[in-house]
Amino acid sequence: MTKTRRQSAPYALSLPAMLLFTALLVVPLAMTVVLSFQNYDLNTGAIGGFTLGNYLDALGDPYYHTIFLRTIGIACATTILCILIGAPEAYFLSRMQPPWRSIFLIVTLSPLLISVVVRTLGWALLFGRNGVINETLAALGIGAGPIPLLYTTHGVVIALVHVSVPFMVISVWASLQRLDPRVSKAALSLGASEATVFRRIILPQIIPGVLSGSLIVFALAASAFATPAIIGGRQLKVVATSTYDEFLGTLNWPLGAAIAVVLLVVNATIMLTYNNLLERRYARSTR
Repeated sequence: MTKTRRQSAPYALSLPAMLLFTALLVVPLAMTVVLSFQNYDLNTGAIGGFTLGNYLDALGDPYYHTIFLRTIGIACATTILCILIGAPEAYFLSRMQPPWRSIFLIVTLSPLLISVVVRTLGWALLFGRNGVINETLAALGIGAGPIPLLYTTHGVVIALVHVSVPFMVISVWASLQRLDPRVSKAALSLGASEATVFRRIILPQIIPGVLSGSLIVFALAASAFATPAIIGGRQLKVVATSTYDEFLGTLNWPLGAAIAVVLLVVNATIMLTYNNLLERRYARSTR
């Protein structure tokens, strides 16, 4: 095999995957961007042409400001809670012995085995005024009345954390698998406490896993549709449900496409900024 063929072999092998990626993601995204610049008529729908009015409506209307801020707030709260729950959970799982490690890992990943609609409807049954949670609290005599969980922001966050924690656990777990246990044992044998070993040895090693997991969780929470639609209802709108309403409610496809593109840009900006900040801090701490 000549040198040119050896150099082109990786590109030729990756070409089918790249073509599939382009057909399923790049082309629909490009069509959405083009649609977002089209005009809209109440009687005929999208009528072509070029306009920036859809973006002016999405960026200039205080109604959409509230929706975007609510969406980012829910995504940030979900990410923080997943870090606080998922990182310690992955650490404790890594220290378990078989077969308990496999059993608890399956339990942790079990939310991913259930349909998102079925899982969210289960949370709706728990959160209702006459749901399991409020009925249990009333039977125990706790609280003066039903706790509002359904159609609230914190209810949406709880349901999103339930499905997003496994992604954080998997990411941190992958980082812990690269950690040599002999290093921790050597530190303990030299007189370091468990807290010092965790802070000086283990924590710096799992930061990349926390970073990748938080990016995944934030992206999923910011673009979630089924959970906010069922738990949040019609009153607690997020960007995904607002986009759905524009496409299938008012049939204003250009405005819905513009809202979706703005969400994509906002998500990408926040994730890239977060990634750069944490990578710089991690690089300084390792030096």
